[in-house]
Amino acid sequence: MSVPDRAPDAAPILELIDAFRRSKTMFAAVSLGVFEALEEGPADASSLAARLLGAGADPGPLERLLDACVGMGLLHKRDGAYANQPVAETYLCDRSPLSLTGYVLYSNEALFPMWAHLEDAVREGTHRWTQTFGWQGSLFEHFFKTDARRRSFLRGMHGFGQLSSPAVVAAFDLSRFRRLADLGGATGHLAIAACERYPQLRAAVFDLPVVMGMARDYVTASAARDRVESIAGDFFRDDLPPADLYALGRILHDWPEDRIRLLLAKISAALPAGGALLIAEKLLDEDKSGPTPVHMQSLNMLVCTEGRERTLSEYRALLREAGFDSVEGRRTGALVDAVLATKASQ
Repeated sequence: MSVPDRAPDAAPILELIDAFRRSKTMFAAVSLGVFEALEEGPADASSLAARLLGAGADPGPLERLLDACVGMGLLHKRDGAYANQPVAETYLCDRSPLSLTGYVLYSNEALFPMWAHLEDAVREGTHRWTQTFGWQGSLFEHFFKTDARRRSFLRGMHGFGQLSSPAVVAAFDLSRFRRLADLGGATGHLAIAACERYPQLRAAVFDLPVVMGMARDYVTASAARDRVESIAGDFFRDDLPPADLYALGRILHDWPEDRIRLLLAKISAALPAGGALLIAEKLLDEDKSGPTPVHMQSLNMLVCTEGRERTLSEYRALLREAGFDSVEGRRTGALVDAVLATKASQ
């Protein structure tokens, strides 16, 4: 094959070749504690190497990592001393209320190794946690077995939720509802956002007992804390709290169709006539040509769960089968989109 006179610009290919290196650079800096250490003030590579890598550590390799973080806009450097940029101070330091460090660490320790087996996931159509870690049983049962890992992940997901839940609850007018039950609500970010926006609303965060402590901590910090309660339970096994509005935030994409049908039928049966279900998920275009972040998330679901991302039409078919007669979707411009499904009024 001869080289064409006017070859396409290679920039998109070169960008993709380099992309995983930038991700791993940020993952490594978070994992080593770079941004946390610099919360205490600027420091040079030698002092950071001694603090983070141990006495006598060669500062040269760490300096390369720090300079790469400068180039990516995460750090700045003056007179040999490094300091956090505002974006790192906000999202890459654990004490920040918007911290994403828990999800960064999960991406580094769980997702990054599993994505190395993407080809096998595509060939076999199944998750990669057994191949990667030797685990029998779900990723959630093993990776989040320790309290420290679970709390770290939930803090990261809370950061994601604070970036997306306000947009989700604003996507539709929810002022007609009186009681929301957020199923699998984790730290309560969606229930909190809904109650802060709609003063008539009361809410329950419904999730496993191990999550309840963190949910109560975040709820207590909200101005709507008197209208949000935490209830321990498993939405597949236990009775659902009474509500005229249920919510599922980043839940359905974890599961195969048979499990989704069971859950949606259970929710529909629990709702009064005219009640509704609010779903927060990324929506694929109807022809599945985009958006690219949704494609990436769907591949992520392939390697680490039994689920996938869907189009609005695919959600509509599942919801109508479960007894919802009106299904609307909205692009939010945030990390997830919104779907509101209403049960028939009679």
